[in-house]
Amino acid sequence: MPVPRLFVATPLAPAAEIELGDAQARYLTSVLRLGPGARVLLFNGADGEWSAEVGSVGKRGATLVCREATRPQILSPDLLLLFAPVKRAGTDLIVEKATELGVRTLQPVLTRRTQSESVRTDRLRAIAIEAAEQTERLDVPEIFEATPLGKVLGRWDATRRLLFADEAGDARSVPPALAGNGGPAEAGGTNMALLIGPEGGFEPDERRMLRALAFVTPVSLGPRILRAETAVIAALALIQAHWGDWQG
Repeated sequence: MPVPRLFVATPLAPAAEIELGDAQARYLTSVLRLGPGARVLLFNGADGEWSAEVGSVGKRGATLVCREATRPQILSPDLLLLFAPVKRAGTDLIVEKATELGVRTLQPVLTRRTQSESVRTDRLRAIAIEAAEQTERLDVPEIFEATPLGKVLGRWDATRRLLFADEAGDARSVPPALAGNGGPAEAGGTNMALLIGPEGGFEPDERRMLRALAFVTPVSLGPRILRAETAVIAALALIQAHWGDWQG
């Protein structure tokens, strides 16, 4: 059985004792049936990955003891995903797959046609943590509260290029948009952002507003209209392959 990985919110160092809460303790002892001495991998998004072993196990929790570092801390690429929340299952899938695909930050945005304005960031963070544990990430993406798109763009750092998935069909595909005329730096340099709209698409005035911004690059995801979840996965895969940490 693969060695289980857990995200913890405490510092990791040699001989450090980590007190697990009820949920994580139940997972290790009741689901995985691990006992004292069993090996577990830990990460906290700051101190790299550590090998630990189960110490004491009780009715109200468990204790892990750090032994040695197994991997140094590496941050995911500075990739920001802006997405319009959809129905609950779809939003959950977006957060899960964005985490698996290496997004560092997620920003839910509210547009005219956004299907759901209720976003529980605590639940989404739990989904992101589980995805990070399973995919051997060393960090967990930050998830911001849902915010109107205009407000997000109004405080935008113009040095971060924003790829806008436009359904109009007259934009370039992602790879040439990333290359541009000045190489990867034109498309964002050391940081990048992607905007995926709601299921119903953007209103015409929203599209005009986005296209008028100097830091926005409209991109096409092909000849078919994709569901929001599919568009996120397709676009992130292209970005990571041509700009991010999938490059050889």
